Amino acid sequence: MNNMDQRSSAYELLKSRLINEQHVWLVTGVAGFIGSNLLETLLKLNQRVVGLDNFATGHQRNLDEVQSLVTPDQWANFRFIEGDIRSLNDCRNAMQFSPARSGNTDVKNEAVEYVLHQAALGSVPRSLADPITTNSANITGFLNVLATARDAGVKSFTYAASSSTYGDHPALPKVENIIGKPLSPYAVTKYVNELYAEVFARCYGFRTIGLRYFNVFGSRQDPNGAYAAVIPKWTAALLTRETVYINGDGETSRDFCYVANAVQANLLAATVIGSEATNQVYNIAVGGRTTLNQLFALLRENLAQFGVDPVVQPAYRDFRAGDVRHSQADIGKAMTLLGYAPTHSIAEGLREAMRWYVDLQRQPQ
Repeated sequence: MNNMDQRSSAYELLKSRLINEQHVWLVTGVAGFIGSNLLETLLKLNQRVVGLDNFATGHQRNLDEVQSLVTPDQWANFRFIEGDIRSLNDCRNAMQFSPARSGNTDVKNEAVEYVLHQAALGSVPRSLADPITTNSANITGFLNVLATARDAGVKSFTYAASSSTYGDHPALPKVENIIGKPLSPYAVTKYVNELYAEVFARCYGFRTIGLRYFNVFGSRQDPNGAYAAVIPKWTAALLTRETVYINGDGETSRDFCYVANAVQANLLAATVIGSEATNQVYNIAVGGRTTLNQLFALLRENLAQFGVDPVVQPAYRDFRAGDVRHSQADIGKAMTLLGYAPTHSIAEGLREAMRWYVDLQRQPQ
């Protein structure tokens, strides 16, 4: 049985348990792509969620969409704070679930138990253009959330790390204990996150887990702007009959990971029992490699039913500064210690996400 067939997994057992026991979670970056998917899953499991976001890269429409997908009672378990992780006061405020803000007057103030820290300024090109702001959000902001979570006595702190940490190390697949030199300011910030988490574990006995995401994609991923991720950006271009540009020769490869796999990893990491599994970093991906040329062909195939020309071709241009040539994850550590078993390959993820991308493109702008 391969990973994709392991539908009855540690994650299924965890969801069965959570649906019957309510906890309080903090999701930073809750209006963003991965954050809003975490929010949706947690609310559907009847969990209480505090969400923090400053809308720098997140969107109110993501929160509105989640509200439309859950029941009114489940939505009442959500408290949203419009705030910035660079503000210590905002971070401290987010460590408590307040019924006055949630609309559920039957619930008393409760301390956050689990932190899922997703807030960050992503994108290698953005960090090259503006390293100061990237540092402020990704390092100062990270430390603020980490320190206030420690002070609040949360049970665990799970944070979004990045495959960019592997830098220029050429070996494939990537294993967690071997990294190279960072190739961008963004990569530096994500590596510093890991160092801070390790120091907090050693100095304060604080329980942390880092998840090195590999090219996560799926619903509520923004297709607009200069720093949009490749899948939503190319999908939008194909639907509007604009040119798709590929940086380099198209043989650059990535380990694309559907967002449902990332959600699974976060919940497993936050609740894992066993000292050997905590204070670690884990690769979160599917363990595969897809070239940009192959990705373009997959998108074109999925979009043919929506009127996209099945033989349209991309245009090629220079390689992009700071990009890694090839990336592929070894996910054995996460499978062994967390019980992680990805449920979606890239093909399965694209089939599931494509309708969302198409519907978004057809909405009035």
